[in-house]
Amino acid sequence: MSIGFTEIFLIIVVILLLFGSKRIPELAKALGRAAYEFKNAKETLKKEAQELSENAQKAAEAEVKKNGTDGQ
Repeated sequence: MSIGFTEIFLIIVVILLLFGSKRIPELAKALGRAAYEFKNAKETLKKEAQELSENAQKAAEAEVKKNGTDGQ
């Protein structure tokens, strides 16, 4: 089930009628900005999670060295 040319054309016509030709570039720009911000936030969260994981691993290793056991 794919979208054909007629369906795409109908969707474009409806969008033009709803938003008008002047607002479509504004909407596209806002959508692009939102996608950029979302990507940046996702990357920041990924980096913070990686750093937190590394710090937890280092703390666990330090605890093992401090106690003199390997967890067995």
